[in-house]
Amino acid sequence: MTCANCVVTVERNLKKLEGVHSASVNLASERASLEFDPTVLDQGAILERIRRAGYDVAMGEADLVLKRLSDDNDARRLERALLTREGIAEATVNLATERAWVRYIPTVVSQGEIRRAIKDAGFEVLESPGMMEDMERKAREKEISRQRNLLIVGLSFTLPLFLLSMLRDFGLLPETIVDSRWLNWLMFALATPVQFYVGWQYYDGAYKALRNRSANMDLLIAMGSSAAYFYSLPVLFGWIDGHLYFETAAVIITLIVLGKFLEARAKGRTSEAIKKLLSLQAKTARVIRDGNELNLPVEQVRVGDLVIVRPGEKIPVDGVVIEGRTAIDESMLTGESMPVDKHPGDEVIGATLNKMGMIKFEATKVGRETALAQIVRLVEEAQGSKAPIQRLADKVSAVFVPAVIVIALLTFLGWYFLAPPPEGDLSVFTRALINMVAVLVIACPCAMGLATPTAVMVATGKATQFGILFKSSEALERAGQLTTVVLDKTGTITRGQPTVTDILVVDWKGSANDLLALAASAEKGSEHPLGEAIVAAAGERGLSIGELDQFSAVAGQGIVAQVGEHHVLVGSPKLMAENGMVLNDLISKMETLQAEAKTTVVVAVNGQIAGLLGIADTVKEGSREAIAELQQMGFEVVMITGDNRQTAEAIARNVGIDPTNDVGQDVIRAEVLPGDKAAEVQAMQTQGKVVAMVGDGINDAPALARADVGISIGTGTDVAIAAAPITLISGDL
Repeated sequence: MTCANCVVTVERNLKKLEGVHSASVNLASERASLEFDPTVLDQGAILERIRRAGYDVAMGEADLVLKRLSDDNDARRLERALLTREGIAEATVNLATERAWVRYIPTVVSQGEIRRAIKDAGFEVLESPGMMEDMERKAREKEISRQRNLLIVGLSFTLPLFLLSMLRDFGLLPETIVDSRWLNWLMFALATPVQFYVGWQYYDGAYKALRNRSANMDLLIAMGSSAAYFYSLPVLFGWIDGHLYFETAAVIITLIVLGKFLEARAKGRTSEAIKKLLSLQAKTARVIRDGNELNLPVEQVRVGDLVIVRPGEKIPVDGVVIEGRTAIDESMLTGESMPVDKHPGDEVIGATLNKMGMIKFEATKVGRETALAQIVRLVEEAQGSKAPIQRLADKVSAVFVPAVIVIALLTFLGWYFLAPPPEGDLSVFTRALINMVAVLVIACPCAMGLATPTAVMVATGKATQFGILFKSSEALERAGQLTTVVLDKTGTITRGQPTVTDILVVDWKGSANDLLALAASAEKGSEHPLGEAIVAAAGERGLSIGELDQFSAVAGQGIVAQVGEHHVLVGSPKLMAENGMVLNDLISKMETLQAEAKTTVVVAVNGQIAGLLGIADTVKEGSREAIAELQQMGFEVVMITGDNRQTAEAIARNVGIDPTNDVGQDVIRAEVLPGDKAAEVQAMQTQGKVVAMVGDGINDAPALARADVGISIGTGTDVAIAAAPITLISGDL
């Protein structure tokens, strides 16, 4: 697909099919979404209609080895079962080789779902020697390679042709060469491969468009370059007097191919966010079936399976803890840095990391129902949704090309019949033709795409000097219309890493540094972020960390350790109470720290409460200043976080965000689930606000894609950076 007119053509053809309720095509992602009645229309008819319109569908292929095929009836039954599955276009089962070949739409059905369909039909998949081909990715790579090769060929012929033409026109060639016939034939020889080899894709696209009773940008390119090329032929053969314009035709096509090559590369990057998200998924799962512990591909995990996860392993699917206690690092999905304690009855999310103990949980959501899959779907929907201006552009494009052709013809007639006689040796026909070609070429969006980067490069180059990376000119244009800036808390306003902020010593003989050194020595063997923060704080102060003789982690409560002659406990009040220690006056100090959005860690030494550590995700140095600047510029600043309300309000006060705006609306959105951030952004948009979303975590990706302008933090995750058209390189607001 090359332009908005292609979108209109495909949508119109799909909507003509009986049984189609709605159809929407996205040019950037080159995807079509449609709703249809399967009792009236099958997938084959849809694919055939798209091909008849002059386009193709990226398909995946799978070659699967089967078991339990006994006769031809089994083969036919399995074929029917596969073909009734949504997203499978072709299926062939070979009884002799016991293999199934499946051709499918990767965006509709996955490898795991194909395997499950085969298993539901009563058969078994032994292996998949032909890995599922990512045909969408391969199709994009093939298109990029094709346009690159065409560009190389075009430049190889066009550059010498253009150089010869300019030297001739400026009188820099000897008269003997200018007057010779072979120079004209050399220009013809250089221009012809460009016109009919490099430019053939535009002739082909124009033919398919006309066959479907529409006109697209390929038609403009074909008409403009052909007018210059074919006018030059009778001049070459001496049938008429005039000027050769072979270089004009070649330059038009080569410049358009350059634009196509850059466009193909840009389209190849639109799915990077999705690929990064999918890469988080665990590949295998340790499942208990019939009393046996099996290592299975994650696609084969079923709802109700009992799954075992050991420390350091990823949670394969969503579920509920049945046995064991642990702390789960959910930062890759929630963006929040603190691990979440998990006990029997608590939910765990697929793709998160088990930090502490071994757990056994029951799978409740698998495949497309998991939280990760839902986030992937949200990003896809946000990327595929159309803005109102895009829908308007689709409507305009339906009449744009015919209107340009009419205007070009009127231009020719006007210059031919109404304009005063031309000066010099330029004929009336030649002048009219030149002006007609100019109208055809300048009206093509590809020509516009070569002109507008001049302005965009100046703006984006200046922005880069200030650490702002724009990935698209649309984001640059849209940024000027913003009214609201939504800031994610963790990793955007704050550093995203816990830091020791307070050390309070109570009835204990040692100093604050002594307390921190003992706590760090005890936490030396811990992988918990709070423990790592304590060790890091001791290292920053140059404190000596003692040898650890014994270490025991108590899931959800803290650690018990022996450091030399000291018996050290570091953890929650519950850990202290279970070891016979009372906090007394320490409670009020803990409440004070907690009101400041700090996590409190109690330290006991040799059976006595020794002190209290305050640990918090500290605010970045530039956050307060940046938020104040945004407010002074008239932007509404909204903070959004998965943290509790108390923590959110404490951070907001610290950086100068009032809980409500001028009209009494809440601008602190706390306890927002990962999938709901995009919904919050959409709710603001329905109020007429033009929203920028600033975030760094994977959970921010759907909101970044949904916002009018997505801004990612350069120090954040690759997924967030890929999903946003603007990146703050330094990671500082």
